[in-house]
Amino acid sequence: MARKINRLNARAAATIATHGRHADGGGLYLSISPNGGRRWVFLFRWHGKPTEIGFGSARDVSLARARELASQARAKLAEGINPKDARKPSHGATFGECADRVIEAMRPSWRNYKHAAQWEMTLRNYAAPLQRLPADSITTDDVLSVLKPLWNKKPETASRLRGRMERVLDAAKAQGLRSGENPARWRGHLDQLLPKRQRLTRGHHAAMNYAELPGFMSDLQARQATAVLALEFAILTAARSGEVLGARWDEFDLDRAIWTVPATRMKAGREQRVPLSRRALQIVKAMQEARKGDFVFPGQQPDKPLSVMALAMVLRRMKIEGATVHGFRSAFRDWAAECTNFTNEVCEAALAHVIENKAEAAYRRGDLFDKRRKLMDAWAVYCASPKAGKVVAFRTA
Repeated sequence: MARKINRLNARAAATIATHGRHADGGGLYLSISPNGGRRWVFLFRWHGKPTEIGFGSARDVSLARARELASQARAKLAEGINPKDARKPSHGATFGECADRVIEAMRPSWRNYKHAAQWEMTLRNYAAPLQRLPADSITTDDVLSVLKPLWNKKPETASRLRGRMERVLDAAKAQGLRSGENPARWRGHLDQLLPKRQRLTRGHHAAMNYAELPGFMSDLQARQATAVLALEFAILTAARSGEVLGARWDEFDLDRAIWTVPATRMKAGREQRVPLSRRALQIVKAMQEARKGDFVFPGQQPDKPLSVMALAMVLRRMKIEGATVHGFRSAFRDWAAECTNFTNEVCEAALAHVIENKAEAAYRRGDLFDKRRKLMDAWAVYCASPKAGKVVAFRTA
């Protein structure tokens, strides 16, 4: 006896609120998620394996259209063709190609090369299942297959990935490579299919207590690797990891022991002169002796810097828990506040923080460089203290 189809009607499809799948027959279901999201799905078995195809949001796809799509899918099955594969045309630019175009188009606008690296990593690794799919064939189900494994485990990563996928698919549409709604859109679409994330509470980066720095630095210097020297240099200069990893030789004046980071690579968009302590200068000179390209801390390929994860991996290999690379800036700030009498302005300038008071910022012309040099020399002396936990009081004079 044939299974009954067309069990639902338009009113029922619009008003059913019970969580679960509601059969229309012939493999077509109205699927309602716990948070109220409504979408059409077609269920079938392919080589004995349960398989699902999404036909889109019930808000955008009518019952009649969903039935039409289900009928087409059943026809493909009758011909021995997987309807899921049949929906993906074999022509047009792939998602991966579109992603590469977007990254290259946006690259000049990014101040820090790390942004490009993050886009490339997330789209190529996390969105790997989409890389070879034609941009015009990507569906909501394809997007969900990428996001769902990350949504609860790595919510911030998943959220950023979704936004990047949306950007890539919007660009593909603008270039005439796809049509229709963007399946990665959040408002009015994925927000009906995925649980809303808890509002992110931005806390401080986990930081090592400054009292532990001397012992840590001693252990760090016992290791040998470009990433190890880069991490030590980042700590001694209190610079951000992106500024260190992107450092180029033309930014350094070794005779005057000054590293000038251009505005295009600074978070605040303002040039920063960094005084180099004796040890920091030694590190740069050591890297100069083995110079391979334009980057002071090159990666495996001379024309590229170390990976964005290189410094964090040093901490991981040293089995350091409860600390992050960025957290060393906090350790420096705590030390400066508690163990020295350098002014707040000097300490904040060393961290390249923007002056919040606009009037004060407008009138301050200098960068307190000479005072910052004394501060960074004192920091280097402290980091080289013979005993872990030793606290030394430093004076500005």
